[in-house]
Amino acid sequence: MATAARFRIDVTINDLLMSSPEQPTAAAVKGLALPDPVFPQYPEHLMDPGPIAAPEKRRWGTKDIYRTARGWLFPYVRSRVLPGEFHPITAYLFLEYKCNLDCWYCWSYNNKVKGMTEDVARRSIDWLHDHGCRVLALMGGEPLLRPDFVHKVVYYAAKKGFWVYIATNGRLLKPDFADRLGDAGVSVFNFALDSWDLQPSLPKAFVPAEKNLRHILLKQYVYGYLVFFNINICRNNLEDVRKLTEFAHDHRIATDYHINETPMLEQDDHFKHLYDNPTYIRPEDWREVDCLVDWLIERNKAGYQMVNSVQRLQEIKAFVRMSSGVDLEQYGWNGDGTNGNRQLQELLASMPGIEQDANGELRFAEWNCRAGQNNVIIRTDGTVAPCFPMYGATFDWGNIDHPKFDGAQLSAMKGTCQRHCFSTLNHNLAYCYNDARVMKWLWSNVIKNKFQGGVRSFED
Repeated sequence: MATAARFRIDVTINDLLMSSPEQPTAAAVKGLALPDPVFPQYPEHLMDPGPIAAPEKRRWGTKDIYRTARGWLFPYVRSRVLPGEFHPITAYLFLEYKCNLDCWYCWSYNNKVKGMTEDVARRSIDWLHDHGCRVLALMGGEPLLRPDFVHKVVYYAAKKGFWVYIATNGRLLKPDFADRLGDAGVSVFNFALDSWDLQPSLPKAFVPAEKNLRHILLKQYVYGYLVFFNINICRNNLEDVRKLTEFAHDHRIATDYHINETPMLEQDDHFKHLYDNPTYIRPEDWREVDCLVDWLIERNKAGYQMVNSVQRLQEIKAFVRMSSGVDLEQYGWNGDGTNGNRQLQELLASMPGIEQDANGELRFAEWNCRAGQNNVIIRTDGTVAPCFPMYGATFDWGNIDHPKFDGAQLSAMKGTCQRHCFSTLNHNLAYCYNDARVMKWLWSNVIKNKFQGGVRSFED
């Protein structure tokens, strides 16, 4: 089995981010606590089982539209009119690095790191609120490991006007717990599912989480939250991706696709699955991945609810080749087409997001990454970093008490890392950070369609 590189980013940038002489300092302990949630706030919702079947089209009321606008639109406008560079729109709060599962591709899993305290959680939410942020994603590890704690976090954040998003593998989201989070004001449950049934390297499976999932699929119409499937395309789950996609379509669930990536930065010994990993895509898998991508594009055009645009799905074909670390010419990338790839090369070279460097090699062009400007992560100890791929960096970007984001440093870093990064979340944020696109989206989805219907990519 082929081995993977220890990291994908340029050596000089990796060394800067992982060997910085100044280490980030944890946020000071101030002894604050989160308030105890009132439960139930809406007792009538506990007794409401939801519709027997999902309605043909999701209908949103004025309250739902306002909550979404308050989470996304208002912070965007604020970031455009106020001076300064740091105006977070999206924030990722790492409640845990611990996890109840062990996915072989995941480099954020670390059961030795202590989870976030109530003190850090409360001050992080307050700090983000003061900077205009209103979208808060609860991340891990598995963020639902401590039910009482996450209930407090959701309750406090929602009361302060945050659009709260929970990324979970779903195993711990029992119906009574889901009702508590729904009552507290969660906006999105994002189920991370990579396989239909259990696999040794891909334990985020549908079958073990099915009972929990079916409960929230009906209760979403009671509490007003959304449900997504977050699917990571690996070499050993291509058929599972198709099966999960069809289930999502049949049950009117939106899907969000990622391509399995090796670590961007060098990892320490806790990432024990780096080598001989069955999830990493190899050159012999490119054809099958291409077929899957084409299948997803067909479904996207047919109206399946997908966060990813057609262009972004198409670029998966480029990314799996450019990030493989092998001689691409050997596999028909720059050759004479004997391997059937000349047409693919011409297609990829014509994409807006792909460019050729001075040596004629294809790579991702700079795409206006907003990390450290409109996007931020907060680690369990209150230290901050610009984006998810950088969560493991030891570079000192400060903490919630004293952030140290520097425009020049971020710009220099992004000049390299943007060409190695396929982050769906950050690409979507960068694509949306454009006044003309925002106005077009508002016209189409709010004014024309009254914000009714399903979830589509921003460009649709």
